[in-house]
Amino acid sequence: RRKLRTDVAAAFPNLSTEQLTEFIPNKEELNVIKIYSHKGEAVTVYMNNRNPILFEIEKALYPTVYALWVYPDLLPAFSTWPPVLQKLAGGADLMLPGVVVPSSGFPQVERGTLCAVTLLGNRAPVAVAVATMSTAEMLAAGMKGKGFAVLHTYLDHLWEYGDKSCPPTLAPLVTDSAEKESAEDEEDTEGKEPVISFSTDPLQHVDVGDLSLKERDACAIVMGKEELHENRAAETAEDANMEVHQEAEDSRTPQEQMDALFNQCFFHALKCKVKKSDLPLLTSTFLRSHMFSCCPAGQQLDIKKSSYKKFSKFLQCMQQQKILQVKELSKGVESIVEVDWKHPDIRAFAVPEGFSSASAAQDSKNEDREQAYHAPEIIPLYGVSTKMVPLFQESGHRKGSILSSSEVRNIIINYVKTNELVDETNKNFVKVNAILCDCLLDKSEQDEISNLKWDDLLSRCLERLQPLHQVTFFGQEPIVRKGNIEPIDITVAQRSSNKKVTIIKNLELYGLDPQCVANTLQQKVQASATITPVPGAKDRVQVQIQGNQIHHLAKMLLEEYQLPRKYVQGLEKAPKLGRKK
Repeated sequence: RRKLRTDVAAAFPNLSTEQLTEFIPNKEELNVIKIYSHKGEAVTVYMNNRNPILFEIEKALYPTVYALWVYPDLLPAFSTWPPVLQKLAGGADLMLPGVVVPSSGFPQVERGTLCAVTLLGNRAPVAVAVATMSTAEMLAAGMKGKGFAVLHTYLDHLWEYGDKSCPPTLAPLVTDSAEKESAEDEEDTEGKEPVISFSTDPLQHVDVGDLSLKERDACAIVMGKEELHENRAAETAEDANMEVHQEAEDSRTPQEQMDALFNQCFFHALKCKVKKSDLPLLTSTFLRSHMFSCCPAGQQLDIKKSSYKKFSKFLQCMQQQKILQVKELSKGVESIVEVDWKHPDIRAFAVPEGFSSASAAQDSKNEDREQAYHAPEIIPLYGVSTKMVPLFQESGHRKGSILSSSEVRNIIINYVKTNELVDETNKNFVKVNAILCDCLLDKSEQDEISNLKWDDLLSRCLERLQPLHQVTFFGQEPIVRKGNIEPIDITVAQRSSNKKVTIIKNLELYGLDPQCVANTLQQKVQASATITPVPGAKDRVQVQIQGNQIHHLAKMLLEEYQLPRKYVQGLEKAPKLGRKK
């Protein structure tokens, strides 16, 4: 508790000593629980009075909305329209066009600063977010793009861990005397009927003194003598926001419009055209074959008319935002080697109207299949052979009947008990009758062996049945194949000039696309990978990659793809790691 108080004081230095003691009390019960986000991240939550007050992700502390309702000035706050709350609670980040610019200006924040998000007219925060750019950058960008990455909101699952109370109504702080006077004059002019007005100019003051948050719907309501309907307020806010957005677009310079067009085509191409198997991808090919095809009709991409002037500079900017990674794989030739398809900007991008979404859906489906590989379920099975029919016909099975190992075991046990073949002197042994003799014993053993141990009996039976195996791929019907499944075979061969190559066979048997595996390996180890036919096998291919790459293969197959170790052969040939000096 003392350490937590110290951490909170360091994270939120504007808390006074009294507030800190009230925030982290000495004697009241303080519970700690651990939950997991939809991404699988571990989140530590601190509960006080049955309400979560703090949550911790990767050793960083963040306040919950419950805590911010008690200390509303703990974080710098930015306001948005009430209808936006529903989008934030659904998992969206806060875009700058949805942020209302107050007459007193924004609080000064830097990129990465923790901020609170409030609704117009109510100082009670409804979300906790991290600024993706500084205040100066927001204004310089013309209030376009993503402004805040939202971590937690009112109405989300973390809020549901508490008492599910609604935000209190906290009046906005009036800091400007002129603003206060104008508000008073407006009240006198209007008389007794309070009126709410949403200005189309974001720089104008919006009088929302009577605006509060409705309990369950979290929408705008005017609490005065004359109540304004929720839907009308939402429509007015959306119309105003749209007009502001349209005016800002019309006022952009040709250079800014070209920058926006490049950004649109860039994200469109990454989301709909480029697949993981395409990497590494030449930057020139990406521009010519992918981005140009995403350009809207009547418009043309021209890098010289943008602020970047060079395509390499544009990609460098995208790389700084950690959307992709560009490398010079050969002298003077740059390639895109990695793309973060989970980046919020790519996920948030919506394909413009007029473009067919069929290819986008198909590419997205293929990408999901590549990223979400599920190891198949493999079950050994056994077929009744001609020689074993006499032993299994009593249980109603014929030649070709398919059985699991447990079914074979039960059939043998029932056969022995039905025919009273258990040795009376030692129940660990089974007496061999004529049928067991013909089915399980070799000719040289038939005159010598009169009884068998249970384990020996069952193992002999399984050995003489026809081996089969059933493979079930994720989301598909089971497939039964003859024989035992071949393991993924990894070998290291030596080529001319003492160069080594790693060869991987049988990937198709486990639902792995050899081309995708080759591309992934090539990206991971930065070595040449090719697909070649398997000698002596029809319609089978193998992956060949330069160097001994067994360490990388083991990590990919066993850890990333979650394949059982028994189905991978040749991992012992990995190079021994020398001791670092």
